[in-house]
Amino acid sequence: MKVLFILFYILTQLVVFSSEGIMTLPSDETMGPPVANPNLSMPMIPLIPASPVEKVDENEDVWILEKISTVMMESKVKVIVPLEIISDVEIKAMVIDNQKLDIPFEIEMNKEPEKKDYYMLKYSQKELDLDNDGNIDTRIYSPKYINKKVVDDNILSIDGSNITKEGLHRKRVYITVEVRDGK
Repeated sequence: MKVLFILFYILTQLVVFSSEGIMTLPSDETMGPPVANPNLSMPMIPLIPASPVEKVDENEDVWILEKISTVMMESKVKVIVPLEIISDVEIKAMVIDNQKLDIPFEIEMNKEPEKKDYYMLKYSQKELDLDNDGNIDTRIYSPKYINKKVVDDNILSIDGSNITKEGLHRKRVYITVEVRDGK
């Protein structure tokens, strides 16, 4: 920090500003006191940007301003909010022995789909093995397309005869919205 102050002090000693113009150091050949350089002056900043002009006659000093116009434009943007799932689904069930359960569940979207038979639910897994014994014991059934805001035709089907290990089993399934192919 001390070095910065010293450098600043040296710079202020080298360049001195005055009302006549900028004072500069003389060249190395003549080591005298700083003198005013009349070629250097403070730059002027225009307050209004220059307008393009066209000279009418080379002999006369008549200039005509080029046509300057202001264009007012209006733009409209159509914002499309994608179809999204806004509800969480958490299912808890108790299966006793070889019991078969069909558990309905709902999935809520952020809006009603604008197109029918266009959006589909995509599950990370539709067939699950809850107890990790190699046998599929749970299946998820949903309608092929999303045509309403609340999809309530979903069923989680658990087959207790394929669950061999007793206890609490947890699985997480991720659901996304897909767009139908162009077929």
